[in-house]
Amino acid sequence: MQILFVSLGCDKNLVDTEMMLGLLAEKGYTFTDDENSADVAVVNSCCFINDAKEESINSILELAELKKEGQLRALIVCGCLAQRYQDEIQQEIPEVDAILGTTAIDRIVETVEQVLAGRAENHLEDIDRPCVYGTPRSVTTGGHFAYLKIAEGCNKRCTYCVIPSVRGNYRSVPMESLVREAKKLVENGARELILVAQETTVYGVDLYGEKMLPELLRKLCLIEGLVWIRLLYCYPEEITEELIGVIKQEPKICHYLDMPIQHASDRILARMGRRTRREELEDIIARLREQIPDICLRTTLISGFPGETDKDHEELMDFVNTIEFDRLGVFTYSQEENTPAAEMPDQVPEEVKKQRQEEIMALQQDIAFDKDESMIGRTLLAMIEGKMPEENAYVARTYRDAPNVDGYLFVNSSRELMTGDFVQVRVTGAYEYDLIGELEDEFTK
Repeated sequence: MQILFVSLGCDKNLVDTEMMLGLLAEKGYTFTDDENSADVAVVNSCCFINDAKEESINSILELAELKKEGQLRALIVCGCLAQRYQDEIQQEIPEVDAILGTTAIDRIVETVEQVLAGRAENHLEDIDRPCVYGTPRSVTTGGHFAYLKIAEGCNKRCTYCVIPSVRGNYRSVPMESLVREAKKLVENGARELILVAQETTVYGVDLYGEKMLPELLRKLCLIEGLVWIRLLYCYPEEITEELIGVIKQEPKICHYLDMPIQHASDRILARMGRRTRREELEDIIARLREQIPDICLRTTLISGFPGETDKDHEELMDFVNTIEFDRLGVFTYSQEENTPAAEMPDQVPEEVKKQRQEEIMALQQDIAFDKDESMIGRTLLAMIEGKMPEENAYVARTYRDAPNVDGYLFVNSSRELMTGDFVQVRVTGAYEYDLIGELEDEFTK
């Protein structure tokens, strides 16, 4: 019995996919990447913004055609789109046999067995159900790095965001379970662990009554064989002096912080329901750079939020120009139904959103290039990601590069290196978002 998985959306969704793969593998199921040889297809969907919804719907429709033609025996949809639009999916795409909600991933084996037996049944649990954890997991990232999802849901209620309505309130995974899972991932070859959640910085508040991310990090740093720990999705208002201290003191923690801020105009931040203002953002960034001078800061922004004026946009441009983030991404605002922002007056036209996005990214491109040029001459620890045989070069990442979102370091070397190896690389050149280098012991001036 061959199962095809299509995993869409964020890295948190990918962890859910890996858990489902692990549960099915334990029961003897095998997997394929070829839709034409699959008996069952599972789409783990996303609905965060319109583009993600379209990608999910198109993937489901393509597989529904295969089922119509008799090539597929069963089609299962899970994830955020399934949770949010369960009724619409079943009405509009009758080829879908079963729907699994965001908190029902541990019922994937039961669901597959049911649909194959002709007993289609949906499983939509309470979205505030405790996190699923401690299940078998089949890592799909190549094994040399892995995501560690430390919590589920969110309590922030930003006015543009649907996550709380499909993922529930914030629920932390117990610390002992996370440490156990992390050790297993490292035993299986992971040398970098990337901590993810809708928000990592408030980890533990619901279970222990206080922020416990620093304590979790200390425990993870004790794991033998683990080289890097990377933090994503740290909300600025929740970054404490204790957390900064742990990042600074523990050599395994990458001097890298993903800190989504979304905007810099106080007026727009207030309309978004964000809990920081420009002055506070500038303060936390200044403290981070003062205490960890080589820290790499990544952020995400939204262009064209309802009510955003030319003045607000210029203020955001000024902020980006002043702060000079190392890494930055911009989304155009997506009008999501059943969110407060969707009902706000003064919706910004699509062409204006896009123009503002392009202006920010053009500015950031210049900043990123200057940042990369400043790395020339430095020696950096890098993880090998793969080889480019035709170039006699390797693709690598430094502490400044999260997988799939940041740039790469291309390493020229005739030596045989393996994926997951750590090497010292002297940076010799820079592209717009990538670096070029040579192994330190092979470097020639």
